Order: sequence, then structure tokens, then C-alpha cells
Amino acid sequence: MPDIQPEAFPRFAACGDRALAVELSDRVDETVNETVLALARALEDGPPDGLDEIVPTYRSLLVFYDPVRTGHGELAEAIRARLDSLPQIERAGGELSIPVHYGGEACLDLEEMAASKGMDREEVIALHLSGDYRVYMIGFAPGFAYLGGLPDALHTPRKPAPRQRVPEGAVGIGGAQACVNSVASPSAWHFIGQTPLKLFDPHRERPFLLSAGDRVRFRRVGADEFADIEERIANGDTGLERDG
Repeated sequence: MPDIQPEAFPRFAACGDRALAVELSDRVDETVNETVLALARALEDGPPDGLDEIVPTYRSLLVFYDPVRTGHGELAEAIRARLDSLPQIERAGGELSIPVHYGGEACLDLEEMAASKGMDREEVIALHLSGDYRVYMIGFAPGFAYLGGLPDALHTPRKPAPRQRVPEGAVGIGGAQACVNSVASPSAWHFIGQTPLKLFDPHRERPFLLSAGDRVRFRRVGADEFADIEERIANGDTGLERDG
């Protein structure tokens, strides 16, 4: 079994009559998240009888099952056995570059954030661009990626009240996390720029642009390049740059 505090974990908790939460740790780090993804892959490759769907998160999985075919106890034992036999964990995901324009309609909080941290806007942008981000999980909205790796100096608590509408593609900061809005939605995060990429497109062969385990770097673009990428996307390109 991987290093996941074996004395206390895994922990299994019933979530209604057809779902089971499998907690692998009480901490958030890459090793735990890699184990979550490896376990999810193992269960997808060889699903126990009755398993319907798996939702991986930062440090746990939510496993849906058919209660006619299996139960909490049987499924927990099957998952425990699968966890005990996991092969050496290998890093998942690809290396991706996301273009960001630090201006426009989604640049809602850049000036305020810079002032609150005693920086100018270019210092905030430079720090944001310096981050080596990891997609820990997809959730909240279709294709919405929770990104770890935000530089400590940019950690900022969420706003006390959410805005009612933040544009699709808005690039944000919430606590120790970064994000890109996959759809227009309410949000209490702080937004400092916008990407022309569409993280969610139900008409695309692969609707979600990012996956858990991907590594992300942000790349600064101006308004003209932003418009060029938007045009490419309108013509069927994803606009995504893969570094590896």
C-alpha cells in the first residue's frame, strides 16, 4: 500500500444508499492525490461488481454503486484489496500551457489584490505566471479545475459574498488555489485575467479540456493574441498548447 498513513486510512463512509466515500488521508499533497488517481484508474480498469461511477477529489474518492448488486461492506473490502495491490504510483496527466490576458471584462480584482498585498499589478502577474500548477480535481461546474501550486504570496481568502456572474474563462484565486472558470457562474473568488480557452464544450469530442493530474503553466498574452486564439477556437481548434 502507498504511504497514506495506514494506521488511520483508508476510511469508508456511507453517502446515502448507493455511494461510498473513500478517504485516503486528511492532508492535501501530490502523493495523496496521485494515489487517489491511481486507485480510480485501477477501479475503472477492473471495476468490482456493482460499481457504477467514480469521482476522484483532492484526497478521497466518491464511489457510486448499484445497491441491488453490492453493498457498503462488500465494496469497501474490494476497494481495500485493490488499494493494497496498487503498483508503484506514476505521475498522471500532461503538461499544458494556458494563455491569459491580464485585462478585459474578467480582470475584476487585479488592482484591488495588488493594493491589498502592497504590490503593483505587474508583481502580482509575475507571481501568478511563476506558479507550477497541478489539477487536483474537476468539480463544482462542468470542467472546472481546482489548481494547486499558487505562490504563497498570492493566497487570498474568498470574498465574503459572491458575485452573481463571473465570465467563462475568468482566471481566479481562492484561498491557496487557482482556477479557470469553465462556465459563466456566481463566484466569491478573486479574478485577475481571462483565457480564451473553453474548458468545457459539450459539442467537442472531449468536453473537458483539463483532467485531474495535469500540470499547468499560465502564459501571458495581449488582447490581439487573445482575439486570434478566440477565432481559432471558433473554427474548431481547442487552442490548448501541450508541453509534453
